[in-house]
Amino acid sequence: MIILIGFVIIMGSVLGGYMAEHGPIERLFQPFELLIIGGAGVGTFVMSNNIKVVKDSGKALAEAFGNKVPKERNYLDVLGVLYSLMRDLRTKSRNEIEAHIDNPEESSIFQTAPTVLKNKELTSFICDYVRLIIIGNARSHEIEALMDEEINTILTDKMKPYHQITAVGDAFPAIGIIAAVLGVIKALSFINEPPDVLGELIGAALVGTMLGILLSYCLVNPLCSQIKIVRTKQHRLYIVVKQALLAYMNGSVPQVALEYGRKTISSYERPSIDAVEQEMMNPGGGGEKAA
Repeated sequence: MIILIGFVIIMGSVLGGYMAEHGPIERLFQPFELLIIGGAGVGTFVMSNNIKVVKDSGKALAEAFGNKVPKERNYLDVLGVLYSLMRDLRTKSRNEIEAHIDNPEESSIFQTAPTVLKNKELTSFICDYVRLIIIGNARSHEIEALMDEEINTILTDKMKPYHQITAVGDAFPAIGIIAAVLGVIKALSFINEPPDVLGELIGAALVGTMLGILLSYCLVNPLCSQIKIVRTKQHRLYIVVKQALLAYMNGSVPQVALEYGRKTISSYERPSIDAVEQEMMNPGGGGEKAA
């Protein structure tokens, strides 16, 4: 919604200012200029990326428009799963723990946290490192180094749409110049026409430059900023898991280990201690529902 509001403000200001100066609005309707700029931009993007990045970019844009950032319920689900696993690590046998991490879809622990189960990558991340803890041979600093490497790899992959769409957005002003030059070439073919005809053709050509700049700085780049915000906040879930499990490996009881994870959450979304305690007593039963 916030993206649409911003877009309305931009277009209202640009078009409103132009019309207030008595500019003929019909002169701005140049669909073929838009076709040249948009088509060249999309083609450049497709040529620069593999199919996985192209698909993930569409997903990233949908997440940006839907503001798919983790809510309190998402964090509570993660903390609830971690608490249950760490509690069982202290009290139950290896076989009982492995039953949860080998088949999380059938696990009573994971079933209380639907937002975690829905995130296959996060579920796999949790299960992999709980499995390493069960083995018992790895030291906490070794696990931390491995976690950092994997988290950085995940973040790099998740940020590929941001970087690639940003590159296309930065190219739009230059692509707009291409459209403008093509328009000038067209206008020169009518050099013998009256000035009013030439003026209209040259004006149409300059619309290409305007569109390229408008698309870059007022549409694509703001969308890229939203993609970065959403994906960075989604990535915070991995940091929560890392800090909680490392604290547990270093000797903290599950309740204290959860606090290590909770403190890494931004104050804007961080659940209260009371909410976390309620989650420990009643997994999946409290807090804000996932959007």
